[in-house]
Amino acid sequence: MDRRNFMKASVAGIAAVTTISAGTATQAAAAAAPLETTESGGMKYRALGETGARVSLIGIGGFHLARPGPDGPTVEDAVRIVRSAVDQGVNFCDNCWDYNGGESEIRLGKALHDGYRERVFLMTKIDGRDAKSAAGQLETSLQRLQTDHIDLIQFHEIIRMDDPDRVFAVNGAMEAMLRAREQGKVRHIGFTGHKSPAIHRRMFEVAEKHGFHFATVQMPVNIVDAHFDSFQRTIFPIAQAQRTAVLAMKTFGDHFILDSHVAEPIEMLHYSMSQPVAVVITGIDRMPILEQALEAVRTYQPMSDERQQALLARSAQLAHGGATERYKVSTHFDGTVQNPQWLTQA
Repeated sequence: MDRRNFMKASVAGIAAVTTISAGTATQAAAAAAPLETTESGGMKYRALGETGARVSLIGIGGFHLARPGPDGPTVEDAVRIVRSAVDQGVNFCDNCWDYNGGESEIRLGKALHDGYRERVFLMTKIDGRDAKSAAGQLETSLQRLQTDHIDLIQFHEIIRMDDPDRVFAVNGAMEAMLRAREQGKVRHIGFTGHKSPAIHRRMFEVAEKHGFHFATVQMPVNIVDAHFDSFQRTIFPIAQAQRTAVLAMKTFGDHFILDSHVAEPIEMLHYSMSQPVAVVITGIDRMPILEQALEAVRTYQPMSDERQQALLARSAQLAHGGATERYKVSTHFDGTVQNPQWLTQA
């Protein structure tokens, strides 16, 4: 089935989902096989869709490099985390123009001195919905990250039904990023969001109407998502048909799934790695958390259908009303709702 016909079929056949039964969720999990994984130098890698890049199975989440609070990492801690990760084979770095007032990008830029920039696939995100703000935010990110190009730029927080229209509008953010790609400032373009799979699906639909192919899509992938308004059930089939690489995030549900103690952290990471995703992005603010992520990679073997079903059966009780995926049902995690000026700030 070609991309256009698949999109028509998906729109007709995939309804927006809310809470679903554990049995249905496990059937969906069984149908989603992990991508081919290769190993080199102790790290595992996967193809990033059609980009030609191969990225590490684990990625360094950008927000946590400057996580606020008295126990948050220092600049020196952040540099050490990034360089230790890269020295052990991690090559995917996540970030965003708005993370911690720009401090996350600044710290990553410092960490990528001394030849480290050439060893990583660098991704950041922008909030701007119009061409002027998107271009301005990209320039700021390039300066903070101390680089002349971004390997992957993503439209951040596609969390409203009209966000796709704003991005693709005349003088919209997409026009600016296409110009930036022509200029060599960005190599690939994707999008991210955490609110609803229906909004993600609409982003694909609008892109299809404009003849545009997204290189990547970032979304929650965890042991609870399969039960409630599921990105995995809705977006995996579309991404696979589009040959768009899926970037997994929120393995621990912004800590609410982790706090439930329904599974061990490495087990949760193995579940996400066992889905058809190119990379699992995880927040790392301390060296023991980095070691946990590296251990998950070292011990990773594709999780069997039986193990996935057992894990999903255990997690079903957590899904009610989005209690452990609060980013889907509240605005607490929506930076551009709390700071609407970011959508137009250059």
